[in-house]
Amino acid sequence: MQLNIILFSLVVLLLGQPAYAYIGPGAGASAIAVVVGIIAAIVLLLIAIVWYPFKRLLLKIKKSKEEVEDASNEE
Repeated sequence: MQLNIILFSLVVLLLGQPAYAYIGPGAGASAIAVVVGIIAAIVLLLIAIVWYPFKRLLLKIKKSKEEVEDASNEE
């Protein structure tokens, strides 16, 4: 089965015809923009999933420490 796939792939590659097509510089710029956009989306996703809950936890801990200090100062 694998031999058939390999032979078919070789035949297709060897019998291919040239496309005579032009790919302009805008295609490269578009590809770079897509890659940058995907990376930015992944970074923002990680920030949203990890940083904001962590930040809220830190604020909650800070508030509880301030409340304990206020209660001890009032006594």
